[in-house]
Amino acid sequence: MRIDLLLSIGLLAACSADETVFSYGAGERTFAVQSIDGDGFDARATLSFPEPGRIAGRAPCNAYSGAQLVPYPWFEAGEIIATKMACPDLAAEAAYFEALAEMALVKVEDGTMRLWNDAGREIVLTEVAAE
Repeated sequence: MRIDLLLSIGLLAACSADETVFSYGAGERTFAVQSIDGDGFDARATLSFPEPGRIAGRAPCNAYSGAQLVPYPWFEAGEIIATKMACPDLAAEAAYFEALAEMALVKVEDGTMRLWNDAGREIVLTEVAAE
């Protein structure tokens, strides 16, 4: 068999495998935000990976979802779609969504998820029981 054909078959197989954070420790688990940029996060916000290439969760006021666009260990949230409820924690929700949009890397280990970027921003989350 020709080498280029073998290479093509291998690339097709690799493309069909899930390489997102879902398959690297976060699949079907829910994580709660503990801190953003080293400061404790007093409002409640969660992040989960319900299926490969998708994120979902509950921000302080609204449920949200979106795409997770890049392979592990990279992290890039696609456009976030959220409900439009108002609550006293809208400022915390805006801060969370802003930080989430800036994250570039992810690591899941021992019930903790860490998202960060090269600019020094970081979100630390811990696993919670299924809701």
